[in-house]
Amino acid sequence: MGRESESGLPIEAVYGPADLDGWDSQQKLGEPGSYPYTRGVYPNMYTGRPWTMRQYAGFGTATESNARYKQLIANGTMGLSVAFDLPTQMGHDSDAPIAHGEVGKVGVAIDSLDDMLVLFDGIPLDKVSTSMTINAPAALLLVLYQLAAEEQGVSADKLTGTIQNDVLKEYIARGTYIFPPKPSLRLIADIFAYCRTEIPKWNTISISGYHMAEAGASPAQEIAFTLADGIEYVRTAIAAGMDVDDFAPRLSFFFVSRTTILEEVAKFRAARRIWARVMRDEFGAKNPKSQMLRFHTQTAGVQLTAQQPEVNLVRVAVQGLAAVLGGTQSLHTNSFDEAIALPTEKSARLALRTQQVLAYETDVTATVDPFAGSYVIEKMTDEVEAATLELMRKVEDYGGAVNAIEHGFQKGEIEHNAYRISQETDAGDRVVVGVNRFKLDAEEPYEPLRVDPTIEAQQADRLAKLRASRDQAAVDAALAELRVAAEGTDNVLFPMKKALRARATVGEVCNTLRDIWGKYVPTDAF
Repeated sequence: MGRESESGLPIEAVYGPADLDGWDSQQKLGEPGSYPYTRGVYPNMYTGRPWTMRQYAGFGTATESNARYKQLIANGTMGLSVAFDLPTQMGHDSDAPIAHGEVGKVGVAIDSLDDMLVLFDGIPLDKVSTSMTINAPAALLLVLYQLAAEEQGVSADKLTGTIQNDVLKEYIARGTYIFPPKPSLRLIADIFAYCRTEIPKWNTISISGYHMAEAGASPAQEIAFTLADGIEYVRTAIAAGMDVDDFAPRLSFFFVSRTTILEEVAKFRAARRIWARVMRDEFGAKNPKSQMLRFHTQTAGVQLTAQQPEVNLVRVAVQGLAAVLGGTQSLHTNSFDEAIALPTEKSARLALRTQQVLAYETDVTATVDPFAGSYVIEKMTDEVEAATLELMRKVEDYGGAVNAIEHGFQKGEIEHNAYRISQETDAGDRVVVGVNRFKLDAEEPYEPLRVDPTIEAQQADRLAKLRASRDQAAVDAALAELRVAAEGTDNVLFPMKKALRARATVGEVCNTLRDIWGKYVPTDAF
């Protein structure tokens, strides 16, 4: 009996020309940098320069995270990637009762412009590309970043980076949503329009399959549900009056990279091909950049183990190699100790060094698309593509991604696959080194990085001082303008920027929008 891929597709022992009968190589492959972009979005890929090496980091206070960013830059990181704590992700201030116990734990606490200024103190924002993993309150953090740049004397047209801003996947797999889908999509459309004129080089959304994969999605499910979300965002922007070629070039994607190299490479190739066809044929995009699926990759956190954590160094190297062979535009490699705690400075440096070895000590950057023409890769790409299109058709049968979410379709499919993986692992059919095979009698001790428990009190004290020193009348007036915009159809980012500049807090701005738009409550189907 042959093996199966992560998507449940057969993997044959031998592939050859007979497996590709009827395969039009020119139509499906093309040239690198040309439609349908199967072989990569740029003609020279890494032969000119390597991918952008990002390291996802952020913990505790803005001061602590700023120090870590400077360490990463000194070690050769080419782009920053900001992790925010859960209260920030949910639009709550650090002194809100609901934030108790979570301040600074899984990312940095950002309550106001003052925190953002500290976070990027001494980091030239016109020279560093910054990715921010933030969704429901993405507009706020983007505006805070713009305001921090203005304080440095950097104009917004010099800023480069990405906000994740993908709230649909929050309803499917992750849960850090605030508002219901309809106003959330309106807010995303406002961000598209705002950035077109105010921050033109910014990637306005990173449509994410990563978190779905971490929740248990197969590779085919990951790209199917991600591309379906992307289609929903494009439809929303067009319905708001925008031309597809005005915003689509700034769309980007975010995928996982697992240890299963062959299927991961096939997955990335299939995703590019499907997206190019959708954008050209369904939406009439004429700008080649609108048809390109550009993506960031993060190695698979869900595959890291707390047992024998040093083995994760090997896993991450293999996962990073899969992302590079698949043609990623930027990459974050996880630290080996992330299954235990926040990464230490040493483990974060080792994760970065993994990328640098791939880029500068191997020959994978010497040629464009190393796997092109491989019988197994081309066959698996076709199979992943077919499985993906079938899932996308089912989403369309519900009337699109939002309706499918409201019926619990994507979540149910992912949970079913996650259960299958769990059963296979428990039975030993799916080998996890150090967990169900090749175990140690006793684990070696490991001292994790610990977050200072006094951070919550420090942030609360900063907020008290901020509220006491700011011009409260100016804050109230700006929040009132934001309320009017949210009740109507005006772009909310302009009054939002005014309020944040006046030192309104993240929680106050989000609460204003909560009052108008309400909060999302999952349906029973979930």
